[in-house]
Amino acid sequence: QVQLVESGGGFVQAGGSLRLACAASGFTDRSSYCMGWFRKAPDNEREGIAVINSDDAANYAETVKGRFTVSRDPSTSTLYLQMTRLKPEDTASYYCAASQKLCGQAFADAVYVASFAYRGRGTQVTVS
Repeated sequence: QVQLVESGGGFVQAGGSLRLACAASGFTDRSSYCMGWFRKAPDNEREGIAVINSDDAANYAETVKGRFTVSRDPSTSTLYLQMTRLKPEDTASYYCAASQKLCGQAFADAVYVASFAYRGRGTQVTVS
């Protein structure tokens, strides 16, 4: 069973940086999955923000493009989200997610990451 566990959230001042990590396990065929990040702020819908595949191709939502970078380390089965130039509107719970079925859609529009079948419990990021 796929399990995803996020870490690295916290408080940061506007303009600062933070790196999130997601420990992944339980994949039977890792290359058939794409992984990504979505976030949810209070009173807002879930927002897919980044996706990466096994070839390290990535796609981003316009709201984070140029500021956030998704990467992965296959040797440790860890997914990362490097966040820079953070803004107060980036405040949200951030979730790691994985999918076998929505990768194509997510590479056309990262919004689909919010609909991935597998997701972690999230880590809170607060930007003041």
